[in-house]
Amino acid sequence: MKVTLQHRQDLVHDPQRTTDVFKTFPRFLDVKGLLNQDFLLLFGDETAPKLLEKWDTAFKPKVIKEAKHLTQSSELCRLLRAAEKLAENDDSTGRKRAKISASDAVDKIVHFHKSCCSIDEHLQGRVGNQPYILAVGRTKNRIDTFYIVVDKRLIPCQASSSLGAFDELFKSHYVFNLSYDESLVQLYTFIQTTIYNIDVATTDESPRVCEFRAKVLN
Repeated sequence: MKVTLQHRQDLVHDPQRTTDVFKTFPRFLDVKGLLNQDFLLLFGDETAPKLLEKWDTAFKPKVIKEAKHLTQSSELCRLLRAAEKLAENDDSTGRKRAKISASDAVDKIVHFHKSCCSIDEHLQGRVGNQPYILAVGRTKNRIDTFYIVVDKRLIPCQASSSLGAFDELFKSHYVFNLSYDESLVQLYTFIQTTIYNIDVATTDESPRVCEFRAKVLN
């Protein structure tokens, strides 16, 4: 894979041949770990594991703390409870308003699919070209397999956890030269500059991302 990395990058950076990468390198669609491997080749072994190594200890508590200052909705409270594993009757208050609802953001990042239903029907019915996670299982609490969906193609995740799947989702933007979803730009920019330290000096960050990055790094 190292020998052919440049060829793959040439393909995904050519607007006329972007989707050819899956025709030329079809093993992306049936071999787990190739996406991670290409990201590792692009950025090195110091950058590649940063999210998985640092999220739970260095970032998650601070992100949860800041999320509690957002205007609370039932969906946001549910996500906070899931993140903290709080009791269902716990509650919190806040004051700032998010520009995209928590439920809309989640829907753009991950879609649950029952393992007994046709994945092909889901893929054909899905609108939009941005990558997302497809979590396949019997219930949302019992996921068997994670996929990254790119251009209606399934890339099996090496990860068996939701955090690992999100890690691969983020990396897919670089491996396949994909733009961030417009409504998730601030989220992905935060992950890019704050956690992975990629192109910090040259990335156009919103004041909110800069402020948030300063808070979590202090």
